[in-house]
Amino acid sequence: MNKRIYEAYVAILETELVPALGCTEPIAIAFAAAKVRDILGTFPEKIQVDASGNIIKNVQSVTVPNSGGLKGIDIAATLGIIGGNPNNNLEVLADITDEQIKKAKQLVAKDFCKCTLIEGKDNLYIRITAVDKSDRAVVVVSKNHTNISYAEKNGKVLIDERIHEKTTGTDQNTNKELLCIKNIIEFVDEVNLEDVRVVIERQIQYNTAISKEGLTHGYGAQVGRTIKKLYDSRDVRVRARAAAAAGSDARMSGCAMPVVINSGSGNQGMTVSLPVIEYAKAWKAPHDKLIRALVLANLIALLQKRYIGNLSAFCGVVCAAVGAGCGITYLYGGDEAAITRTITNTLANIGGIVCDGAKPSCAAKIASALDAAILGFELGVREGIVFKNGEGLVKKDAEDTIRSFGRVGKNGMRSTDIEILNIMLEK
Repeated sequence: MNKRIYEAYVAILETELVPALGCTEPIAIAFAAAKVRDILGTFPEKIQVDASGNIIKNVQSVTVPNSGGLKGIDIAATLGIIGGNPNNNLEVLADITDEQIKKAKQLVAKDFCKCTLIEGKDNLYIRITAVDKSDRAVVVVSKNHTNISYAEKNGKVLIDERIHEKTTGTDQNTNKELLCIKNIIEFVDEVNLEDVRVVIERQIQYNTAISKEGLTHGYGAQVGRTIKKLYDSRDVRVRARAAAAAGSDARMSGCAMPVVINSGSGNQGMTVSLPVIEYAKAWKAPHDKLIRALVLANLIALLQKRYIGNLSAFCGVVCAAVGAGCGITYLYGGDEAAITRTITNTLANIGGIVCDGAKPSCAAKIASALDAAILGFELGVREGIVFKNGEGLVKKDAEDTIRSFGRVGKNGMRSTDIEILNIMLEK
């Protein structure tokens, strides 16, 4: 295949499929806080966190990992200041101690950290200002969870991504514009597995481990455990849903085990991978075929988020479930036509589930989305049935259908996003 596209796809996987500890929005806040502390050079007297609505929405109801079960922007930022290691990126809080948790509680009680909703910015936007006597530092994280787009100390600009983009005319997301179904399938069939093995093997290892943790212990709403207990766990369809939901049960409730993310989300990383892994076990698929299936699943999920963005009112596990359905289709031996039927059938069913923040019930949404993806596969591949052009948002082919739902997620649901946030912030 085209060398430029091949190299871009490898780079996309390496950039997107990275480890994260806990829900990525509070972790992004902790990362920004650790960075601003390093730039300030001293421990600040106080900090101010200004965050976009989508950040606030996804921090409000989840437990910050290694926090002793605590929640909130102030806890995430304060722990980042006290003991965060920004060199660990989305594992910034991996080394937090009990003493540091105690100190964070004390500082939060004394209004060390103030938090404000900031409007008119990207959906993913965090600005942290730290002050110590006469020194002042600012860090802005935007576009993705560890992208420092602006930094300054005492008025001196250290980083300004806006200037860089104007002078170079480039953007870090440009590679995603090369994603399309046909090229993704060609890449999956032709890729030298050694170019993607490390990234995919890590996804298998990390996400399987946290899924087992969620199935073993009573985290959150115990959606995964309940599915496995009350449904016929001899059925791979049940095990696939339970595995992904259990990983979310653990992660949303503060489990300190890392996951490999997709589209900036651990829930999406687990949704897109764990069902494919379960089907590969059930069907005794060769391990190398599983790797290719996961490459397909991840890239199909990322293709959809190209149009929607990482954060929106459109629940991202829908995109991840579509990807998982495609991975299952590939394991089954489905060709491009079969894969496109799975995409269309799944989106036509559940495209439009709203995101009302990261929280324990995300595990239930994952289970529901995967139920639709598995049905989409069985309708499209085993029965040869596909929803037709003109039926709702379905278009003449899967690529156009993805654009159709992407338009709804990015543009049509913008006002929905605002209303969801207003409702969530009601006292």
